[in-house]
Amino acid sequence: MRRSIWKPIIVATLVCGTLDILLAVILTLMRGREPTAMLRFVASGPFPQATDWGAEGSVLGLAVHYTLMAIMVAAFVLAARQGPSLLDHPLLWGIAYGVITYAIMNLLVVPLRFPAAWPPKPLGIATQLFAHIVLVGLPTAYIARRYLRR
Repeated sequence: MRRSIWKPIIVATLVCGTLDILLAVILTLMRGREPTAMLRFVASGPFPQATDWGAEGSVLGLAVHYTLMAIMVAAFVLAARQGPSLLDHPLLWGIAYGVITYAIMNLLVVPLRFPAAWPPKPLGIATQLFAHIVLVGLPTAYIARRYLRR
């Protein structure tokens, strides 16, 4: 009997989403900016006017963030369910998946929506690689292993 994919997707989304948004808040505060404005900027990806929406835009930014995280996590969990060998080496595949999510977000998604963000600065590359590998890829791989292993 196959194990449900829902529990690892929900757990990994909450863990990775929370770790990633905490890093974003810390970096935002270190730059002397408001976390609520950062969240509105996140919301402005799919909803360009969200930067002017006040608290509602910030809440929407949090929802957009967790939705994107759920998509990233679900892709790995579905791949691991189809190719269980991904679960045998979570360190390797977590790092690889972190690099893949970095590439998709920072070489495709962000430049398409925010062309002025290209090319990224070296510190931005390092920060984003850290976030995608350590805060997204690795936890996702280990959580998938925990819940999908027979």
